[in-house]
Amino acid sequence: MIDPMTLGGSMSEDSGVRVRAGAISLVVSILLLAAKYQAYRLTGSIAILSDALESIVNVVAAIFALGGIIFAGRPADRNHPYGHGKIEFFSAAFEGGLIAFAAVLILYEVVLSLVVRLQVRELDTGLLIISGAGLANLALGLFLVRTGRKHQSLTLLADGQHVLSDFWTTVGVVVGLLLVRVTGIWWLDPLVAAVVAVNLMWTGFRLVRHAAGGLLDEEDTLLLNRLLGVLGRHVGQGIIRVHHLRAIRAGRFHHVDAHLVVPEFWSVDRAHEVAEDLADRVIRALGVDGELIFHTDPCHRAYCPMCDLTDCPVRREPFRARPPLTLEEAVQPDMPHPS
Repeated sequence: MIDPMTLGGSMSEDSGVRVRAGAISLVVSILLLAAKYQAYRLTGSIAILSDALESIVNVVAAIFALGGIIFAGRPADRNHPYGHGKIEFFSAAFEGGLIAFAAVLILYEVVLSLVVRLQVRELDTGLLIISGAGLANLALGLFLVRTGRKHQSLTLLADGQHVLSDFWTTVGVVVGLLLVRVTGIWWLDPLVAAVVAVNLMWTGFRLVRHAAGGLLDEEDTLLLNRLLGVLGRHVGQGIIRVHHLRAIRAGRFHHVDAHLVVPEFWSVDRAHEVAEDLADRVIRALGVDGELIFHTDPCHRAYCPMCDLTDCPVRREPFRARPPLTLEEAVQPDMPHPS
């Protein structure tokens, strides 16, 4: 298992980067909200109002995201032995709910606009303002997504994806208002707003679904396959097979446990030393913060055909071949029985 003190510097540095990114997101979101609201006051456009409503969600979500990042960066303690990282899943779920709520508000304004037939005005100035805000959103969204992936922060990733969806919302609004300006068809404005609302509803659903999977410890197949790729390189010479492999993630911290089949004649000390060394190498090869805990199982001489240990004194059958580890075998809770 990796010594937390060894990773202390990198974890602290990553935490600082995540906090700075969250603070930048909050400040930029407030400025863009002010700009879009001013554009709505000038034009009276429901489409621009829908864009501004989404920016309100951006501001609230950025506040919660920043708080979630700060809380998630706290070290593990007795009450939270796996750390506080799962707060990021709560933050992402909350943001998804806010996005869906904004979609409902936009649809309400669309219906109201169609009933009273609101007319837009001063489109040139409004288009200029929201175009600039859209480009700022694009830069912010790319920055947050890149930072979230690099530093393994679901909160920043969710915030960045939301900001990018806001950029595409702005693109749709600009296109719709250009059509209104060219054609003079007034109902194109609420139509664009309705399309924005539907897109937001889908974005919110995806965020909530992803966060729910993390909160319920849904199997992370990609992570398990990465683990198998590393473990497979170390199988042999006493490291016989792996089963009951499980992994959960809480923020940046990964907790992995598995059963490791070793020769039955090994002493407890030797099996423990090999398991600790293997865990250390696997976590380092994955390049993540976390721990890997092995429970050692004796082979009971059931794996002789796939065990290449050269000095085994209890071998029943000669070594034939070592089949590659598969995900289906590795996740089985019981000790697999080789054919």
